[in-house]
This record gives sequence, C-alpha cells and structure tokens, in this order.
Amino acid sequence: MSNGSIRAFIEQHYRHFNAATVIDAAAGYEQHLNKDGKMMVTLAGAMSTAELGQSLAEMIRQDKVHIISCTGANLEEDVFNLVAHDFYKRVPHYRDLTPEQEQELLDNHFNRVTDTCIPEEEAMRRLEQHMVDVWQKATDEGQRYFPHEYFYQLINSGILEQYYQIDPKDSWMVAAAEKNLPIVVPGWEDSTLGNIFAAHCLEGEFSPGITKSGIEYMMWLADWYTEHATGNGIGFFQIGGGIAGDFPICVVPMLHQDLQRKNVPLWSYFCQISDSTTSYGSYSGAVPNEKITWGKLGIDSPKFIIESDATIVAPLIFAYVLGW
Repeated sequence: MSNGSIRAFIEQHYRHFNAATVIDAAAGYEQHLNKDGKMMVTLAGAMSTAELGQSLAEMIRQDKVHIISCTGANLEEDVFNLVAHDFYKRVPHYRDLTPEQEQELLDNHFNRVTDTCIPEEEAMRRLEQHMVDVWQKATDEGQRYFPHEYFYQLINSGILEQYYQIDPKDSWMVAAAEKNLPIVVPGWEDSTLGNIFAAHCLEGEFSPGITKSGIEYMMWLADWYTEHATGNGIGFFQIGGGIAGDFPICVVPMLHQDLQRKNVPLWSYFCQISDSTTSYGSYSGAVPNEKITWGKLGIDSPKFIIESDATIVAPLIFAYVLGW
C-alpha cells in the first residue's frame, strides 16, 4: 500500500452523508492538532477486541492522542488480545447460534463478544495471576494506584512478554505504557479484572482501597484539564457512548458550575461515532448541540456526529490523520 492511499481513497469517494462527515471530522481533528490542540479519545463498546490497537497505537506513538478515557473492558481486552490472540475463536455465524451452542462455548471457557470469543484460561486467568502480584506488592508497600497504573506496571515490567502473540506495536496499551499516557477508567469495577479484584477482596486477600476510585479519577482529570487546556484547548473524540464518554466530558461543567472557576475553556472540538438513536432520551445519542446547554461545548466548537459503525469508521479517521 502506497503512502497516503487510504486517505486519498476516502477523499475521492467519501463525499456525502455520513461518508462526508468522516472527512470533515478527520480534517477537523488534523486542524485541531496543527493548531497545537490536544485530543482526548474515549473508547466504549468492544473496540479493543475489535483490535483498534492496530491504528490507535500509532496515533499514540505519534502524539496524536494525549489522553484516553475507556471502559475497564477496553483497558483489559487489549492486553487479553496481546497475550492470548492465538487462542481466540472467531464465530462468523454468531447470529445463527442456538442457546445450546452458546452454552457449549461457555463450557469450553469461551466468552463471546459478537463474532469473537475470548479464551478464559489463556487471557483472563493468565493476566489474573500476574495482576495478583502487583496488587500484593501495593498492599505490602502500603500504596494505592489507579487501575490503568497496575496495567502499566505489568507491561513495563516485561513479565507479560513471554506470552505476546501479536506484534506489540499493534497494542495500544503497550504504546500507552511506553508513553505513560494519561488514562481515565470510570467504572473499572464493571470489567472482568474488576470482578476478579472484587472476588479477591471478598476472600480477604486485598482491601478495595488499594485501587483508586472513580471520584479520584475525576479529581485527577480536573487538575489535568486545568493544566493542559491552553492554546487551542482539548478536543473530544468519542467512540461509542456510555460512561467512557459521559464521565470525562463532565469535567468542564464541574469546573465551571461546581467549583465556580472562571475562564476554563470548553472542549474545543467534538466528534462522536455512534449508532445510538437521538429521539429516545439517550445521552449517548444526543446531538452535539445539546451539550451546549450543559456547558460542555461552545457555539463555535467544531462538532461532528457520524452515525455509523465505529469499527469501520474509527480506523479510517485515524488512517487519515496518520497520512496512511
């Protein structure tokens, strides 16, 4: 593939409707960076299991992403794929599975995410045995860390390299750990490792307090945003909906309305890729202008909503920004 061929293709063919918005949003992302703006990317859904790391990791390495907010599932599933890729099972006929076939997958320790089954033993339990060690170390030393910091400790220690089954350049968590990229993980307890941690706490092995909370994430984010929202400000690139996006975008009205701080910049760019319907009271499906009324975006903030499949659209936008 020649340099710039993906970008040239979509510039030639993506001219109308959602396709045109892909171009507009990608060009707006690039323009925001060119004006020394920073960008937050939020990951909902199962984007890590969709192997978004193949493009997102390079975005991180090239400093085109400055902070990530993600679900606990996306945090861990990139690492699951990193250490157990060869054991994954793809089920392209997933729409036709009977309840009995679903039970058979469970009995064989496969947990299905649409057409992809994550192997429990090789992914989840393999990671658990090493995560327990870092939780124990924090306990012994009287330390507390954010969930993503425990993952960074594992990745940077090199202990997981013995299991790598993909090129680590395609893991966005490896790229993030190398950069010590800021990550916010609201609702981490709603994840496999979060459940595993709760189980160990119930067994009396650890105290819940060794893992910093969502409130502490918000407090940290308030300080980070205040420090970095200079120049052209911070943009917000939202993949999907849910807590990964809803949580961090609220930091701006909190700074304005709850802390009564003056001259805090609003988010200076907004794009969401979503298939959520806008007419049922869904915040995830709200049009960007609704966010003006909540003190998150301004009248002149560039705003884009792409009503499409993020597994198709996000890699194309990243390819455009990367000049592929």
